[in-house]
Amino acid sequence: MFKSLSTSLTARGILAVIIGIIALAWPSVTVLALVILFAVYAFIAAGLQAARAFSSRTAGPVLGHLLLGLVDLAAGVIALAWPGPTALVLVLIVGVWAITAGLVEFAAAFASGEPAGTRVMFILGGLATIAFGVVLCARPGLGAVTLALLFGLFNLIAGTWMLVQGIELRRTGKILQPAHSPHQETKAA
Repeated sequence: MFKSLSTSLTARGILAVIIGIIALAWPSVTVLALVILFAVYAFIAAGLQAARAFSSRTAGPVLGHLLLGLVDLAAGVIALAWPGPTALVLVLIVGVWAITAGLVEFAAAFASGEPAGTRVMFILGGLATIAFGVVLCARPGLGAVTLALLFGLFNLIAGTWMLVQGIELRRTGKILQPAHSPHQETKAA
């Protein structure tokens, strides 16, 4: 268990650090990539709504799913036609998401049974995420480049934290496994 979780944390940490470096080095490319990713998502959602509409047996759901598909299609086209305003809206959406996620993480710090070190990490992570969201919502006019830079810094911090946790978990697993080895129990019996 320790090895797979530590490997997962380490891999996610490395990926987050790489994404952070790219976002800091090329913030405008990062913003454009986010807008394009949103447009692709909207187009896929439109196709899925159309498929769902034509798989329905009654007329009501067909019309509803086709209308949702058209809204998704329009959102994708608007995102590609006007990437600037789309980026601004995405900044606000990410800001609200970050505030919400930070509040949940902060609240998780006070769950029963959590050790003090875990509580501190939840509190610090929650506060950092809330601050990230507040900055985005308070100053969306600074542009989506700010989001890309904050996104890069956030990924560098989170990635470094995941790397440290993955390495520490692997070290803990190596210490615990020799202490309780099934091979040693069979020799003793």
